[in-house]
Amino acid sequence: MEPAPITAGLDGSPESLAAAHWAAGEADRRGATLRLLHAWILLVAQPRNVAREDDQDYWAKRLVRAAHTEVQARRPGLHIVDELVAGDPATVLLKAAGESTMTVLGSRGLDRVSSFFLGDVALHVAGRAERPVVLVRAGAHGEHPAPSPGSGVVVGAGLHGPGGDEVLGFAFGAADGRGVPLTAVHGLSLPVQAYAPWGVDPDVAEELSHDARQQLAAALRPWRATYPDLPVTGTVRLESPARAVVRAAEGAGLVVVGRRRHRTALTPRLGAVVQACVHHASCPVAVVPHD
Repeated sequence: MEPAPITAGLDGSPESLAAAHWAAGEADRRGATLRLLHAWILLVAQPRNVAREDDQDYWAKRLVRAAHTEVQARRPGLHIVDELVAGDPATVLLKAAGESTMTVLGSRGLDRVSSFFLGDVALHVAGRAERPVVLVRAGAHGEHPAPSPGSGVVVGAGLHGPGGDEVLGFAFGAADGRGVPLTAVHGLSLPVQAYAPWGVDPDVAEELSHDARQQLAAALRPWRATYPDLPVTGTVRLESPARAVVRAAEGAGLVVVGRRRHRTALTPRLGAVVQACVHHASCPVAVVPHD
């Protein structure tokens, strides 16, 4: 059975083109179809052979066609489908995400936003999609940055709640598919009782970190058994989870972080770790929803 497509959202920016190339590589690895999707609320139905000067959708079609041509040239065997949808980009992409193995969008991190998919739309989809969303930056000159062959995968490993398996499963699969090592990072913010008048009490810190290492090892154990040939490193850092994951992601080819599907109305859709990675990590960021 053919897997669901991998969808890349296009808006004409270098970041969305970088997302399309990243999505193409992922589709190639998985034997999936790549769907290039552009949504614009002003798109209108046009006759098939309408003249260019009368075609209100000409520039939208050109945008998708150009991306298709560039991606296909690099991966001639990949099956690619184009889709133009009239509608609000956030709504259209969120619906498409529910039908896709994953959705890939462009990201500019802390830079100012000037395109549809790079700001509120990308974060809206990443914060609500039922399936993974990957946010990809462009290189310094707008090109897709190709990770070095040794670039590994980093995953932010939470130790509480049942949702960790979905995040770890995605990360292990991503590392195995790329043939690169996986690093699982857990950040441990020290509680008040770990501090003494002269600084951190080393005995308390060691006890807490030892417990966390044991829990992390237990969480990784079944996945190590599933992927016995995959090099895996588990590490606990005595710092905030957000800082720990961002620091570990330096030089990585992909960082994987989790997002709870069900949050209260007063809670941000994207937690601190996800937001830190989106804003500060230079590599693609996979946001994996979990219960």
